[in-house]
Amino acid sequence: MILADLPTPCLVLDRSVLKRNIRSMAGVLSRHHLPLRPHMKTAKSIDVARLAIDGQPGGITVSTLAEAEYFAAHGLTDILYAVAITPQKLDQIAKLAETGARVIVVTDDLDVASAIARHPHPPRALIEVDSGEARSGVEPHGDLLLALAERLGPNLAGVMTHAGHSYAARGVAAIAAVAEAERAAAVTAAERLRAAGYPAPIVSIGSSPTALHAENLSGVTEVRAGVYMFGDLFQAQIETHALDGIAMTVLTSVIGRRPGQLVVDAGGLALSKDRSTENAPHDYGYGLALDLAGRRSLGDAIVRRAYQEHGVIALDPAHPIDLPVGSKLRIAPNHTCMTAAAHDRYYVTDGDDEVVAVWRRVNGW
Repeated sequence: MILADLPTPCLVLDRSVLKRNIRSMAGVLSRHHLPLRPHMKTAKSIDVARLAIDGQPGGITVSTLAEAEYFAAHGLTDILYAVAITPQKLDQIAKLAETGARVIVVTDDLDVASAIARHPHPPRALIEVDSGEARSGVEPHGDLLLALAERLGPNLAGVMTHAGHSYAARGVAAIAAVAEAERAAAVTAAERLRAAGYPAPIVSIGSSPTALHAENLSGVTEVRAGVYMFGDLFQAQIETHALDGIAMTVLTSVIGRRPGQLVVDAGGLALSKDRSTENAPHDYGYGLALDLAGRRSLGDAIVRRAYQEHGVIALDPAHPIDLPVGSKLRIAPNHTCMTAAAHDRYYVTDGDDEVVAVWRRVNGW
């Protein structure tokens, strides 16, 4: 089977680029002597997870309990569920524990901390610390940190934070500064807990940009990152990887044509409507069109409009092309996590047009 034979729209995953991205992150963290707990919220695939772990110590990170159940069923049992837990989900965590999974949960809420402590089978828990994103988490210097530790008691396993605001940084120096703020917030919180007599063996941080560009990770015990595996147009612009580091693209068919534009069967559901590159140096609309081989032979042919099942590509006048209906293209995504979300499998290649494997994904919550 070759790419031209595939139904569209679908995901194409270049395993050679994926492996290169994984090796790059592993090399960076080995210099810091830190284990990676790869975040599987983008990949959602056991085949990708096995490559990402590659025999390294440490577990995985997930963002849904469906992911946790899926990976546990495939033998990956050291799992951090990195979304704040609710009391209603604690029974589901306990059922996972009965199967042998060791699921760590996260909270920044006193009532939830009490619910964890009261549960007949309480999981280990991390206190989420805000390192500058202002999405969730407690202040590392605040009173709430110690109050949460008291409520959690022996279930406390440490702290975690996520520097999602690193995506707003431009340039390696700016990302490194966010990485230091991330490290300092988590380490400060852990040191305060230990000084007060509470355990904090885990100090977990991570985003792909900060993991790659941090200058100092002393005091950290593990790093979580995920989007680095697949890459996307936005990550390329904030220097997580080069433009040729995008491992996942969307295969699509031309379904209509007009002067200066093509209509394809990859719309908002197949590509997502994430517009993250809108505020980056180069706006790629809803994605950059590549030829079937994944080359940029179409120049700046950009998906400018995305309907549910239609994408409209504005062709680059410097690269005129006339493709008949039925021709296939590939679209490099703005935000690979969002783009992959509606798809149920990857068609895997090794840098050419031959499909060497089909890897399933887990979806839902």
